[in-house]
This record gives sequence, structure tokens and C-alpha cells, in this order.
Amino acid sequence: MEPIRILIVEDDLDWLRGLQAYLNRQPDLSVIHTVSTAEEARELFMAPEPGVDVVLMDIMIQDEPAGIGLAEQALLAWGVKVIMLTSMEEKDFIFRSFQAGAIDYQIKSRFEELPAIIRAVHARKASINAAVAEQMREEFRRLKRLEHQFKVKEVRDLITPTELQVLEMIDQGHTQTEIANRFFISLRTVKIHVGHILKKLGSPSSKDAAQKIRNLGLFEREKDQ
Repeated sequence: MEPIRILIVEDDLDWLRGLQAYLNRQPDLSVIHTVSTAEEARELFMAPEPGVDVVLMDIMIQDEPAGIGLAEQALLAWGVKVIMLTSMEEKDFIFRSFQAGAIDYQIKSRFEELPAIIRAVHARKASINAAVAEQMREEFRRLKRLEHQFKVKEVRDLITPTELQVLEMIDQGHTQTEIANRFFISLRTVKIHVGHILKKLGSPSSKDAAQKIRNLGLFEREKDQ
């Protein structure tokens, strides 16, 4: 069986030599090429693919997270499998690495696990380690919270305080006549408010609009304020 052919992109020359020697001691792994600068890597990825199966890509190259962009370039140029290497457990870099197309992510201090990871990646059986998976889940949760906050602000900018009160009474089951009596306004005025609300929220009914606002938690926010 042919060994798995590996390219290492790493700017720490001592660590590069040590990793190369360690991997080459594995009977089924072979480091066929190494580069130590982002410029060398970019130039290499513009050339025809030199028979590489897996790229080990350092994230921080010359004090910059250049490895993330290089991982994307390697994937687009060669369609090669990329494993990111770093000495930091930085969730932003983890998320960006996977966005760039990396298959796995490994902390350098756990280099002894690399042979098994390389074999799994090459066999298309790689699974993200638990620590990385949890950090990615946390990043997705953060993005979900930001998305929710954006929707809340968007709706608050659309709906007036009076319209919000009308919607809350609709959500509580009050009729338009009861709402008119509660605010000492005409039934026609209530209908105008409801019409504006439906148009702003793109809702088919006042109950649907009220449910949207409830799901965003705006009724509770209004009470808290």
C-alpha cells in the first residue's frame, strides 16, 4: 500500500523538523514536502498538485493567521484534505478554519494524535474532536443570539409602542372592541392600527402577528422596561 503523502506548512523550523521526523517514522505516512512561509505556500498552491493527500496547515504563520486563507487556497487549487495546526485553542480561528474548508483541527501539543487523525482524514472517516465540536457549537449559538437580537431590533424599529400594546392585547385574546374600550379610541382606529401592523410584519392575521412578537420576547421586554 502506498503511504499517505503529506505537505506541512509551518513557520517554526524546529517544530517542523521534529514533526516531519515523527511522521516519517510511521510506516504508512510520508512527508513529501514542507514550506515555512505564506509566500512559499501561495506559490506552491498555484502550481499543479504535486501528489499530496493531506496538508497540515499551521494557522499562525509569521505572527498572522495566514493559514486560514491558505487552507482555502489549497482546497480550491488541489481539492486536498486540510488539517489545521495551532498552539492556541481560539474558537474564532476554529470556526474560520472550518469555514475555509478544513476537515479537522489539532492542537500542536497533542501531536502524537496526528498519525491517527491523518489516517482518518485520508480514509474520509474523520470526526471533529469533542473540544473543537463544543467550541463550534458555542460559535453557532453566539451567531444565533446575534441573529435573534437583530430581528428584535428590526421589529422594534417597525412597531410603535401603541401597536405593541394592541398586539399584546390581541395575544391575550381580547377583541378589537375590547381594545378600543381599553384605550378609549374608536374601533376604526384599532382597525387602522391592526392594518399597519399586518403590513409591517407581513402577517396574514393579527393573531399571527401577535405570535411573531411573542416568539421574539418583545412582550416580556416591554414589561421589564
